[in-house]
Amino acid sequence: MIPACFSNPSTLSSASQVPQNLITCIYQTQFGNSPTYLTLAWSKTLFSHSLTIYAADSFSITISLYPSAFSLFRNKPGSKSIYLTHHHYNKIKLYWDFTRAEFTHNSAEPESRFYIAISCNARLEFLLGDLCPELTRRSGLVIARQLGEPALLSRREHVFGLRSYVSRANFLGSKHEIEIECGGGVLVVKVDGEISLVIKRLAWKFRGNERIHVGGLEVEFFWDVFNWVNNNNNCNNYNSLGSAAKGHGVFIFQVGDGGVWPEMVGPEKRLIRKSMSMAGPTSTPRPMSLSSPSPSCSSVLQWAEESGDCGRSSCSSSTTRSCGSNSGGFSLLLYAWRKD
Repeated sequence: MIPACFSNPSTLSSASQVPQNLITCIYQTQFGNSPTYLTLAWSKTLFSHSLTIYAADSFSITISLYPSAFSLFRNKPGSKSIYLTHHHYNKIKLYWDFTRAEFTHNSAEPESRFYIAISCNARLEFLLGDLCPELTRRSGLVIARQLGEPALLSRREHVFGLRSYVSRANFLGSKHEIEIECGGGVLVVKVDGEISLVIKRLAWKFRGNERIHVGGLEVEFFWDVFNWVNNNNNCNNYNSLGSAAKGHGVFIFQVGDGGVWPEMVGPEKRLIRKSMSMAGPTSTPRPMSLSSPSPSCSSVLQWAEESGDCGRSSCSSSTTRSCGSNSGGFSLLLYAWRKD
């Protein structure tokens, strides 16, 4: 148990405990002949930077990218071996190198000059990054030609701001900047600086979905700002919506069949637990798992799941799919938090 998860809300108000940048991605890969969903959770705060790699029922490991923004030394390339007793004693080995990694816009996720690799029984199964020669030299692994980029099914990001929340995502090979502005009872969605959608009267339209276009792709957009409306205590007075409201808004961009929702691990789970404890007795009195952080979240996630033709697992499941592999779908899920 982590004591901070169950502390008094007043003891959790320190800004250093709130992630400045938190990104969770889930990839489809395999270990041996067993399909596997691999979760990578990148977390960056004022004083720390880490990556948690998690595979359900297999392993979980946290890597410190560097201990402090003011440190003179960064970690060296590393590796770790893990024996999976539940998978016929397969030997998993992880390799990583972030010594020269480049990050953009204070992001927790590196942009270039890094690698993360996972081998199963000495065969390379997963590779992320662009330092392939260094990986081959250090590990002796042979990178097969058929090993392409890992399939990214879902990306979840916690974004912070006053009225504007910005994220950058890759929609099926095309990179775009997504900006969500919320204020004066109006929600505006911008893609690469251009307005794609305007929603008015959020006090009455705090949940909904519309279709927009992102780089020529048709994208289903879901929004849920119930927490913001509910915490204002007066839905008719929504001029401050998005600026004075507490809690978080939930926004989903779904392409094609969409993707699975990654389970919450490490710092993301602690952040959601903190938000639940700070909500106090005013929150909706219904049982919730850690994977369903609020009535607002579970509502919009279920809505997004039911909209697709293919059954997708919710964040509270064990990251399985009901109809086989992903066929070109992708989901971006944003939690928008007001930054005081």
